[in-house]
Amino acid sequence: MEPILYLCHRIPFPPNKGDKIRSFNILKYLSAHYEVHLGAFVDDESDWQYHDELKKYCKSTCLLPMSKKRSTLKGLTAFISGTPITVPYYADWQMKTWVKQLITYETDLDKAVIFSSSMAQYVDNEDAAYLTKVIDFVDVDSDKWRQYAESKKGLMRFVYHREYKKLAKYEKYICQSFQASIFVSPQEAKHFRQQLPEAEHGKVHSILNGVDTSYFNSAADDIPNIESKTPCICFTGAMDYWANADAVIWFAHEVWPTLKQKLPELTFYIVGGKPTAEVAKLAEQDGIEVTGRVADVRPYIQSSFCSVAPMRIARGIQNKVLEAMSMAKPLVMTSMAAEGIDIPTQQSAFIIDDAEKMVQAISEIYKKPELAKQLGQTNRKQIEDNYQWQAVLAPLTHLISE
Repeated sequence: MEPILYLCHRIPFPPNKGDKIRSFNILKYLSAHYEVHLGAFVDDESDWQYHDELKKYCKSTCLLPMSKKRSTLKGLTAFISGTPITVPYYADWQMKTWVKQLITYETDLDKAVIFSSSMAQYVDNEDAAYLTKVIDFVDVDSDKWRQYAESKKGLMRFVYHREYKKLAKYEKYICQSFQASIFVSPQEAKHFRQQLPEAEHGKVHSILNGVDTSYFNSAADDIPNIESKTPCICFTGAMDYWANADAVIWFAHEVWPTLKQKLPELTFYIVGGKPTAEVAKLAEQDGIEVTGRVADVRPYIQSSFCSVAPMRIARGIQNKVLEAMSMAKPLVMTSMAAEGIDIPTQQSAFIIDDAEKMVQAISEIYKKPELAKQLGQTNRKQIEDNYQWQAVLAPLTHLISE
């Protein structure tokens, strides 16, 4: 098999949060067609235990530790250099040396897949000029910084707005320099194309996120038993991610008090690692349980009569929505959470941005078990038909080979 370089800003294992789910499944797909040389950073000490697991998919690996404090200090140099903060944040001489040596001595290597704009810097030089380079932006990250800026005031508003402007410019530059740019949905790709000269539009493509439908399957026999309180609803996601934290805080403050009054027996599980202090504090509210990191999110989805995804800031596709659909669960979600996903018609009636209507929708699903079952079955079929990883990633081979 041909060699290929694959760079990720974060170790693509375990596949337990948004970007790592996508980056791991791309790695798995690439390993079936190429000899993969993987370079990535490890920003969570507990992830070092998975190094050997990654070797199953790679010919060679370069995993380097990333200190948040040190990287933040490096990121501040962007205000001097005029670059996006994320570029110096992820700059590392060891990674640069490894990539240079690899493309120098692996003479058959002429292809590279880069996951996230922050890693493009390692192949943006003369040494790598001959490579066919494909970048997976996943989302239009610059637009997320714009959304963040709109919710802030003072200095942080300035910092976030600056990052939005600088990153948008950098994203355009990468698109022009690489052979192909990938986004997680047709909507994200369209949004990005609107910022480009017409000549660059043909370089922009979309490859959906998928789901491991054998794993996220309510009929799977390996789902652990947990002592969950029923009836319950759940939210799943990395709880140190600002958009997830914002979603559950809004839900807990604006939806939960009325919902709990209406359904006093109900429990709301917030499932995900590294909850912020503000998220952890939500556990003080009656009926809310903040789990922290769990080994397996499926038991919580399985126990819930519906999942909630009250996202107010988002780009791309929400894996939490795909996973709940794959588990044959109905969802109550905002329009932001549904963006980029082909939601079945019946389920689309439960895309709601208003807090009061969200209470009514969750109550309706709870009181009508047959409706919940029907919604779940429809959701599962949609995933089986359109969101299997092997099928959604098939276009990647063509883009790499162009």
